[in-house]
Amino acid sequence: MSTTESEPTESTESTMRPAPTPTGGSADGPAADAARPNSRPARAATPFIPAFAAGRLSPADEERRRRLNRMKIIATGALVLMAIIFVIAFSLQERYPWLGYVRATAEAGMVGALADWFAVTALFRRPMGLPIPHTAIIPNRKDAIGSSLSEFVATNFLSETLVREKLAGFSVAKRLGEYLSRREAAEQATAELATAVRGISNVLSDDQVADLLESLARRKVAETKIGPPLGRIAAEVLERGDHHGLVDFVVDRCYEWIRDNYTAVSRVVSQRAPSWSPRFLDGFVADRIYNEVEAFALAVKTDPDHQMRQALDRFLAEFARDLQTDPATMDRADLIKDGIVANAEVRSLAASAWTSVKGMLLQAAEDPQSPLRRSVTEGLISFGRQLTEDSPLASKVDGWVADLAGYVARHHARSITGIIDETIARWDGEATSRKIELQVGRDLQFIRINGTVVGALAGLLIYTIAQLFLA
Repeated sequence: MSTTESEPTESTESTMRPAPTPTGGSADGPAADAARPNSRPARAATPFIPAFAAGRLSPADEERRRRLNRMKIIATGALVLMAIIFVIAFSLQERYPWLGYVRATAEAGMVGALADWFAVTALFRRPMGLPIPHTAIIPNRKDAIGSSLSEFVATNFLSETLVREKLAGFSVAKRLGEYLSRREAAEQATAELATAVRGISNVLSDDQVADLLESLARRKVAETKIGPPLGRIAAEVLERGDHHGLVDFVVDRCYEWIRDNYTAVSRVVSQRAPSWSPRFLDGFVADRIYNEVEAFALAVKTDPDHQMRQALDRFLAEFARDLQTDPATMDRADLIKDGIVANAEVRSLAASAWTSVKGMLLQAAEDPQSPLRRSVTEGLISFGRQLTEDSPLASKVDGWVADLAGYVARHHARSITGIIDETIARWDGEATSRKIELQVGRDLQFIRINGTVVGALAGLLIYTIAQLFLA
């Protein structure tokens, strides 16, 4: 005998209104429920409760309700028919003894119908409103049912073994490769990535990104000894002679300044001359010194092998070596680095860099013909072809996917299915019961009908055996 279902039309009424009693049942019995109109107001929607909890039914649910009502009328009609037949047979049994078979059949049919009505109704509410233990199972044990369902899904659908077997049945890499190999698919994927970039840029705050870049730059620079890498770079530059261009530039500027600033040089010499020195002698000395300085600067400028240049090369090479090996020089380099990093302009530089990068990304994302989007599309197509043509790569990707899915299933399956517990826990028990009844109630009515028929046949069989062997 079944253990599920509701009173004939109570579920269809309850989909449109709250339950009439604290226990959620009707006090009038199955026959009265079959004819009760849907006249009470709908329950107001509450946060985190589905729309069906407010009594708003979708067109599909409306159709389910009508079909459920029809089946309830048929099932209840079978019970009423058995009752009528029983009354008639019981009344005429003494006059017509053969009606004993009919009475036994109708009597057992009524028992079967009532028992299955009780069992089906007990799933969704308390039959006739009576506080009978282990009734109104769905409203009262909604959370436990949700937890059991969640555990069932986690165990039987998200187990690591099952997930790996399912993934082994088809190649994720091959399907992904076949998809990305098509240009229209790659362009669609690129467009989705561009949309994601725009969305991320809208979510991110420019100030927050600038602060993040600044803090990352400061921390990274603070953790790095600047002397050794700077010394190595300088040594490589000096070894290749790449610094000569800079030296030439500095020497040229120094010579040009000396050449064009005779008055400034003369004034310096005159100001440092003794007070007792004659003026004409000061002028003569200043001219001589200026000419020597100009000639020296010209010689440095025009002679690539000038001893001044060689001395500068030796100094720079020694300095590059000290940056890598001399603790005092490295510490001084770090002090200079810290002073530069502490400058307020670092944040401005970070903000400016982010603004520039963001602007370029957004501009490229908006333009389907931008070099960036074309490069991404071609890259996706190339990657798709590799996945379809390079079996070792495809196997490796499939292995990564299987390992990742297996890890998630092994460690987080219950967390994933936890949404079932949480969602059902937020549902109202009575509303959940009504919704489930709409989904399966029509099929459960066949249990009532079958109970009536099976009970009637069993009653006939028992009565017949009794008459043959016990009478």
